[in-house]
Amino acid sequence: MTEPSATPPAPESPRPVSARLDDNDAPWPLRPWIMAAICTVAGLVFHLLIDRSYDAPAAAWRDALAAFVAISAVVFVLGVELRRWHWAAGFAVAWGAVMGLITWHSAGYNLNGSPIEWPFWSGILAVLVATPLFQTRRDVAPDARFWKLWQMPYARLHSHAWTDAVIGAASLAFVGVTFLLVMLIGEMFHLIGIDLIRDLLRGEWFGWMLAGAAFGGAVGLLRERDKLVSTLQRLVMIVLAVLAPVLAAALVLFLLSLIGTGLQKLWDAGFSTAALMLGISAFAVLLANAVIGNGAEDRSANRVLHAAAAVLAVAVLPLAIIAAVSMQVRIGQYGWTPERIWGVIAVGIALAYGIAGVIALARRRWDFDDALRPLQQKLAIGLMLLAAFLALPILDFGAISTRDQVARLESGAVKAEKFDWAALAFDFGPSGRRALKELAGSPRAERANLAKWALAAKNRWDLSTDSIRTPDEARFAAKRIEERVRVLPAGQTLPAELYALFDRRASCRASMCVAYVLADGRIAQVSSISDVRFFARNAKSGEWEEDYGAVRVAQERRAPSADLETATVEVRPVTRRQVFVDGQPMGDAFE
Repeated sequence: MTEPSATPPAPESPRPVSARLDDNDAPWPLRPWIMAAICTVAGLVFHLLIDRSYDAPAAAWRDALAAFVAISAVVFVLGVELRRWHWAAGFAVAWGAVMGLITWHSAGYNLNGSPIEWPFWSGILAVLVATPLFQTRRDVAPDARFWKLWQMPYARLHSHAWTDAVIGAASLAFVGVTFLLVMLIGEMFHLIGIDLIRDLLRGEWFGWMLAGAAFGGAVGLLRERDKLVSTLQRLVMIVLAVLAPVLAAALVLFLLSLIGTGLQKLWDAGFSTAALMLGISAFAVLLANAVIGNGAEDRSANRVLHAAAAVLAVAVLPLAIIAAVSMQVRIGQYGWTPERIWGVIAVGIALAYGIAGVIALARRRWDFDDALRPLQQKLAIGLMLLAAFLALPILDFGAISTRDQVARLESGAVKAEKFDWAALAFDFGPSGRRALKELAGSPRAERANLAKWALAAKNRWDLSTDSIRTPDEARFAAKRIEERVRVLPAGQTLPAELYALFDRRASCRASMCVAYVLADGRIAQVSSISDVRFFARNAKSGEWEEDYGAVRVAQERRAPSADLETATVEVRPVTRRQVFVDGQPMGDAFE
């Protein structure tokens, strides 16, 4: 009797290997689809909020809602995990609300202003710095009451910052690839007469939805494989670290050369020295961090690279000092403006990073990076708080600039004809407009005329000094467009939309021009700064537009030298000759 052979046990199924960097983060297979859906809806809502005609009145509340939707969606998909997902939702909504408030204030701050102003970019910087801080807090905080951000592990914080940058950049690149692929597919179907995809791409709503779906899906896919992204991040840091010795050597040579050449050549270069120095400082900080890595075990073992990182960390301070001197010279020459105030703040941040680098090197010498990392963590927290504070409508940089610029005008430091009236009207907010109204009542006619001209302007291009060269011309430009156009023959009238077209073309800005109503319904415009122009109503749209098809005799173009306010203007029939071939005219008429 034989025993039946024992059935061999079934081989144990291999346990799936997680693609997540942190084992505490459970796999989330539906993440790409959920993130794509969220960003698709956000893209559609964003389009509906910003979609309006070019000449539609400004709607600050729509811009604010659009910023809220966009920022909330992007911050949520970049920072969410199943673990404590409600923290991510609250964080995203809070920053979306902050950015919405900033956008609402920026959109209504200046006349014809844009919501994308310096406070908006300051808010974006605060969001970019706050996101890895939040992610690190979510990972390590025992509960929601934990607020000591400077006690968080630097390695995890630094890793989150670089990973977010890599995922964000890769997702944006994927959006571009997606659009290219869809466009090629659309053209392929167009060849056989199917234009559905081409027609969809022409609609802005579809473009925003497609961009949202591609971005959200890419972020979801990459976040689910963040162990692979971590490898890609290290590769990026290695590649950037190779550039550290190049920049370090260049900075050493540059700073040593300044000992012999002095700083005057920097001021005479014609380029913003402060902006250049700040840009190089930012690169120095970036490359230094690429070398030192997330921690002592992660820093480069190459002594040349490590020495280059030390040079870069220290070189930020002299670069920032040069930028500070440049800003001081510029402000002394031209006074304060909102842009220069932001520049001074950027210089202050660069000085802080430079001082941190010097302190770290002085304390730890070769192991300077061990001292630099905690200092940079504190600087990042301070930068986030500072950027958020400056972005909110608390400090009025326009009011500061207005007081300084008006004081320069009153003291005679700048002449009235050289004064930046456009900045006062369109860059300094309500304070600038109030100052213009006060200057318009000045007993000094020259100053009053220029202020009235600036108040009457509908946009900053109307205040171009190319066409306005004297206070008398400014006084004339301050008149309504109907007072700057002489209509002939006597008794004729022009429609309001034609006056508006004349105003946009600016040919009647500095001196009187003549609008001659022709017998065939066209208008001939004569001005002192341009050739005769013809205008006609478009037969299809019914709108007035310049008639470029009007016959013009080939002759020397010259502006009239007579005073168009009193000169006799008439239209006469003139006989000309022209070449005909088989009864068809060729070329222009000639005498």
